[in-house]
Amino acid sequence: QVELVESGGGLVQAGDSLRLSCAAFGRDFSNYHMAWFRQAPGTQRDLVAVISAGSSTNYADSVKGRFTIQRDNANNAVYLQMNSLKPEDTAIYYCAARWNYARHSEFDYWGQGTQVTVSS
Repeated sequence: QVELVESGGGLVQAGDSLRLSCAAFGRDFSNYHMAWFRQAPGTQRDLVAVISAGSSTNYADSVKGRFTIQRDNANNAVYLQMNSLKPEDTAIYYCAARWNYARHSEFDYWGQGTQVTVSS
């Protein structure tokens, strides 16, 4: 029902900032819960931040106070503002979506990922 395309990743130094963007293509964007996940080599995907269809937010403890997730329903977009980046933030970052009325808790729509590399 929705196609997701991430952008904004890159190579930065510790302490720098990046803003990731996720463009959603499809109808009823405002009815999707949106999230950012990340996956480092050899690891499973971890939830970074989520913003609900009602715009409530939650963050992984490791990024609280540093990352901010936002959505722009008028432009079918979700963003992840990442400040004070650390080397351990290095990962492929994925945008994900879940229909608000789905009878499951899993995010089942995924973007292709964008690489974030933080050097020390």
